[in-house]
Amino acid sequence: MPSHRPRITDEERRDRLAVRHHLTPAARAATVERIAQSLTALHGTDPATVHLAAGARLADPAGPVAAMERALYEDRTLVRMHGMRHTVFVVPTSLAPVVQSSTTHAVAARERATLLKHLAAGSSLDAEWLADVERSVLDALTRRGEATAAELAQHEPRLREQFVYAPGTTYEQRQTVSSRLLRLLGTEARVVRGRPLGSWTSSQFRWAIAPALPDVPPDEARATLTRAWLASHGPATEEDLKWWTGWKVTDVRRALAAVGAVPVDLDHGATGHVLPDDTAPTAPPAPWAAFLPALDPTPMGWQHRDWYLPPAHRAALFDRSGNIGPTVWWNGRVVGGWSQRPDGEPVWRLLDPDPGRDALTAIAAEAARLHAWLGTTRVTPRFRTPLERELSA
Repeated sequence: MPSHRPRITDEERRDRLAVRHHLTPAARAATVERIAQSLTALHGTDPATVHLAAGARLADPAGPVAAMERALYEDRTLVRMHGMRHTVFVVPTSLAPVVQSSTTHAVAARERATLLKHLAAGSSLDAEWLADVERSVLDALTRRGEATAAELAQHEPRLREQFVYAPGTTYEQRQTVSSRLLRLLGTEARVVRGRPLGSWTSSQFRWAIAPALPDVPPDEARATLTRAWLASHGPATEEDLKWWTGWKVTDVRRALAAVGAVPVDLDHGATGHVLPDDTAPTAPPAPWAAFLPALDPTPMGWQHRDWYLPPAHRAALFDRSGNIGPTVWWNGRVVGGWSQRPDGEPVWRLLDPDPGRDALTAIAAEAARLHAWLGTTRVTPRFRTPLERELSA
């Protein structure tokens, strides 16, 4: 029996992606704040990703690093925080309490329980001891304003204590209390990452006391986050939203119902969801190419990726944990990967056999655009993939 639901084809999804994710030249954004808002959240596990993702989407990419640092550390319009799937994201400051309530509170509770369990198993350190160290660290940050983990350890030597993390497992290792405690305080929204040490590619951050977040009821927060995510990623399946958020399926279904999500037919028989006023077609954009970084929020936006990423490309572009490397795009599809030569110049390989002369011209122009603002800066992805390793060599 034919369905009477709206239908959104893969081609239409690629048109939406191009425009809503600011990837086609005509849709590029004026500010990094606009980019973060349009994509809901930017992956921040690899510190360089947010800057590279912004550079790919800004109308004027001459200064994505300065613009991002100003938003994060001066204007505070964006914030780096733990969020969905226990991953670090950069989100609009207005969305931070929503992410915290919908997702990160639960992450923090699991993180604290895990830390206390491992402290008890591998040492004589207990909850009372940990609470005393926390008070000392927070007091030091209040007085200092910002400090690195090493600087805090000078004030509070107990941060240097070591314990066995995950004893008896294949990933058992010795860790310092500082590495886990600062992460825990971050998930609890009690501290926040400040400027990195060194350049914008550094993963060593200063820490500061986090501003208080307003309380948002969890169901309301999940509905708000779902509404924002569907605006940027719809149509998407229930499985996509569950994967992206890390929520339970019951929470996903409750959130979709709360925003009045409309089911639509997708290609290959899948059911997607869009916001109630979002079934109209998108005007096809002009042809476009893009160089997106490892862990970019667009290729990491959906669990089901066949409509923009051919399955045959995955072995070259993903690591063993499912992290995607740098990708080359043409008209809404991933067609290859890229890395850098020692002098910073982008080098790429197309995995599609013959994308055509227009594609080759546009991809070369986009590589030159990337090189123009990167200059000699070399970026090595935190999670390296087979093709990226091969190209960088």
